[in-house]
Amino acid sequence: MTAGTGKSADGRIGAGAAAGAPRFDVPEVDAFTRPYWDAAAEGRLLLRRCRAAGCGVAHHYPREFCPSCWSEDVVWEQATGRATLYTWSVVHRNDLPPFGDRVPYVAAVVELAEGPRMMTGIIDCPADALRIGMPLLVRFRQDGEDRQGGDGRQGGGSRQDGAGAGGAEYAYAVPVFAPA
Repeated sequence: MTAGTGKSADGRIGAGAAAGAPRFDVPEVDAFTRPYWDAAAEGRLLLRRCRAAGCGVAHHYPREFCPSCWSEDVVWEQATGRATLYTWSVVHRNDLPPFGDRVPYVAAVVELAEGPRMMTGIIDCPADALRIGMPLLVRFRQDGEDRQGGDGRQGGGSRQDGAGAGGAEYAYAVPVFAPA
């Protein structure tokens, strides 16, 4: 292994990478995003909403300003967890750890009931059953589950001090969606 790259000596990347190789499925948690990841570990999906007069736009991914009016008067808000399928793709090959062990999986864009669209994964649904506009509900894949088709449980995940991609210092719950 080439230190820190996830590549073998011959330059290959993938599922054969040694334990402890960098992971590409965990976020960088900082002071701004910590509320989002803490809520996800509790089984709640947060988004940001602008409080500027005449705006009120909800947005996702979380930003410190409104992408519509540029106001910095934005707050965290709990989403309903309801969405509709906007588009998707079935991924059959992904060489970045640990995605190679999860193929095939469904990468998707969903439209949240509150309006914003978000990138996510679809679980508990065969790819040939997916339809644009189908109703979905949020679930949370816990860090350490090998497949996006995991048990779909909500909540769980233990918060520990520390942050950083690839580290075991923080237990993650990643929002994914399943048919309603």
